Amino acid sequence: MPSSSANPAPPALPPAPVPRWQLGATPLPLRPDGFGQVLPTPEVLADRALPTRDLLSPPASGGYEFSIAPLSPEVLARSTWRPGCPVEPGELRRLTMSFLGFDGRPHTGEMLVHADVAADVVQAFGALFEARFPLEEMRIVAAPELDLAPTGDGNNTTAFVCRAARGQTRRSAHAYGLAVDVNPFCNPYLRDDLVLPELASAYLDRERERPGMVADGGPVVVAFDAIGWAWGGRWSEPVDPMHFSATGD
Repeated sequence: MPSSSANPAPPALPPAPVPRWQLGATPLPLRPDGFGQVLPTPEVLADRALPTRDLLSPPASGGYEFSIAPLSPEVLARSTWRPGCPVEPGELRRLTMSFLGFDGRPHTGEMLVHADVAADVVQAFGALFEARFPLEEMRIVAAPELDLAPTGDGNNTTAFVCRAARGQTRRSAHAYGLAVDVNPFCNPYLRDDLVLPELASAYLDRERERPGMVADGGPVVVAFDAIGWAWGGRWSEPVDPMHFSATGD
């Protein structure tokens, strides 16, 4: 059920910037816990504003457009869903949603969520689009990515990933399609000396606000508060400002 703003014509776009960093190019040395070593943030990523690579056609209107649909076999096959995941494919929905990139251009992203929260999630991301909050990437996580060596530079805004909670054996809320991570690099997870993504330490300074950062009272927290989701930035241990969930965990 697509929806779009009633713009008479798409606005003029700035020139597409040239990427200055190749994502996922350099695996990190591993820590004893299996995560990558936490290394200083490369200068080019300290004020991150990488352009978005279009995997889907940008919104024709230049405004917010979305769709909600059951998973096709093709979509299911390129996701992390496998037998044994705590949700069945019929319980998930594929969303497409417009978002504004750090490049100032409108793009179309793709996300899998639980059917029960699909309408709320498209509402929240519609509010982010209207607020012109930038997202670098929004795509479905593929199963092979779960086995790749960590590179510590990812910034994919995503929801369903069939995996355990970080450093635990229990299932994450992501494994049910009931959690969303927003701009992970700009909003890193912190537990003791572990920072995820591992190159994102420059963004632990939450007093120096930069585009893409989630802040209490800012548009992302307001949008997810409006649909009744909890924010990991309000936790005391770990602190997880990228993370929003319908379950509170």
